[in-house]
Amino acid sequence: MTEKKGNIFSGMRPTGRLHLGHYSVLENWRKLQDEYNCYYGIVDWHALTTAFEDTTKIKDNIREMALDWLSVGLDPEKSAIFVQSSVKEHSELYLQLSMITPVSWLERVPTYKEQINQFSKAGKDISTHGFMGYPVLMAADILIYQATVVPVGEDQLPHLEFCREIARRFNHMFQTDILPEPQALLGEIKLLPGIDNRKMSKSYNNEIVLGASQADIKNKVNQMVTDPARVKKDDPGHPDICAVYTYHKFYNKAEVPQIEADCRDGCIGCVACKNRLVAKLDEFMSPIREKREFFAAKPGLVDEVLAEGSKKAHIKAAETMNLIREAIHI
Repeated sequence: MTEKKGNIFSGMRPTGRLHLGHYSVLENWRKLQDEYNCYYGIVDWHALTTAFEDTTKIKDNIREMALDWLSVGLDPEKSAIFVQSSVKEHSELYLQLSMITPVSWLERVPTYKEQINQFSKAGKDISTHGFMGYPVLMAADILIYQATVVPVGEDQLPHLEFCREIARRFNHMFQTDILPEPQALLGEIKLLPGIDNRKMSKSYNNEIVLGASQADIKNKVNQMVTDPARVKKDDPGHPDICAVYTYHKFYNKAEVPQIEADCRDGCIGCVACKNRLVAKLDEFMSPIREKREFFAAKPGLVDEVLAEGSKKAHIKAAETMNLIREAIHI
């Protein structure tokens, strides 16, 4: 990979098809490819931290994620696109870092007790060694590529600071500077709600998947929550509480002022407004859908992309682990 500003690692757990709520993150990743050496990992080991009892869908989910990434423009010529478990140095560094990480550090991770309680209410016990140690694995994912920056949202800053603490501890303990303390690269993450105005999530069935067909888009848009006080077409509307209007602000910015005025004046009905949105979403989704279908029809090509990405990632990861082993005299 060519010399650029520095190294970046970022990843996602393969839990199913991605949706429009993920798009702004992937759009940011795509732009970063031209400035940094990017390592983008499908982190299948992380998927095991909460789904360890049923692994039957992980392989299929890995392929779906690879298709989604490629369809929005992640470029295997510019980035290493790979599966975490295919680069064994991740697990080796995770083991080494776990030897020096105090348990108290893990217990104070903000999401630790919160997620245990959340899953417990659903009747699932995730109080395992793997779940408790996932922040260390996350740190290993980043540090194995000596990443200098990490694209994150504000909610992920505590995890990045945990990674920085581990890097500092390792460097101090072994009198080295092998592991950089990665800085946060805060991007503008556009928070798109689901079709019911709640957080977009497949568990709520309120998502629109990347590359959705026109029929699927129309079906989802028709389910969108509109102004409940608006009974007749010419009733004055309140666009600020309407999911359809929110989506227009993302995907139909040019017409937003007119749509808002027409809605408030009762000059446009909800059906017509939804039809406009369907057209705009389909226009946006069309190139993504086309590219996704291209790669889906060539499974061998996707395998090749992931294999080549793993080779690129392995070169850098092996280089880092050689330095680590030298530092700890193993």
